Amino acid sequence: MNLREQLQRLLQERVEFYTSDDLERGERKLHLKKEMMRNRAAEIVRVNAAGKVHSKRKEDRDTVLTYHVHLQYLLKQEDSFYIEEEMEEREARFRNGYIVDEIELIPSFETEEVPPKCDPGADRLAYKYDRMKAVQYAERWWNEFNPAYYKFTDDCTNYISQCLHAGGIPMWGAPNKNKGWWIRGKSWSYTWTTAHSLYHLLKAGNAIRTKQVESAKELNLGDILCIDFEGNGRFDHNLIVTAKDQDGMPLVNAHTMNSRHRYWTYEDSTRYTPNIVYKFFVILDGG
Repeated sequence: MNLREQLQRLLQERVEFYTSDDLERGERKLHLKKEMMRNRAAEIVRVNAAGKVHSKRKEDRDTVLTYHVHLQYLLKQEDSFYIEEEMEEREARFRNGYIVDEIELIPSFETEEVPPKCDPGADRLAYKYDRMKAVQYAERWWNEFNPAYYKFTDDCTNYISQCLHAGGIPMWGAPNKNKGWWIRGKSWSYTWTTAHSLYHLLKAGNAIRTKQVESAKELNLGDILCIDFEGNGRFDHNLIVTAKDQDGMPLVNAHTMNSRHRYWTYEDSTRYTPNIVYKFFVILDGG
């Protein structure tokens, strides 16, 4: 069996696992996703998986392939159906043409150190936030990089900033990295690219006007969630609401681990811990 056939078999095994009732095998992430569906009174009806190899290297006797898997889930919740999508980056190790190891590569979520103080600016901006334009942008680019912007490996906050900007919020503060919210070519503010800095910008609610709410259900399309996976006070990840499920709960898009219409709790994430902290921000019109 050649490498391509081996990869196809791996993809088929993942599809079969997601659609079976066998919870005794497989990875922790798969268990978490199926348990989350049960808790929501939802079920996975069908799964499609497509893989694309993007690198190949030799290590002693082994051939190591790194590849992306595009997963599409058809989900049923009461009388409603919707599609959730996500990307995984995985690595498969072959020896003499046979799989000897296969793992998911877990991404980090930040690339820059956050300065002790980051001044987002105290003056309120004048703008009208167009939620649908923000959502349309999030849908268009959920699994691609807009060539108009610098491409980051850890892209979660850059993507969310682009969505907010597409919704009509203007940049300000360039060229000072510690001030404002902006990107120009290969230069940018911490608030544009770093999850923790964007969290503080939204929390301040001055330049970008926000209302912090207590529950996810209060969020509307185009609103933002911030996640601190470890509960250590440093926020790691940002999400934008792009749909709602049967119960009116947010479904979100995100980058780094590219996701579309994913359930907001991220309980199926490899980064999830029982200490996770969420913050919910309604984006208001400025001025």
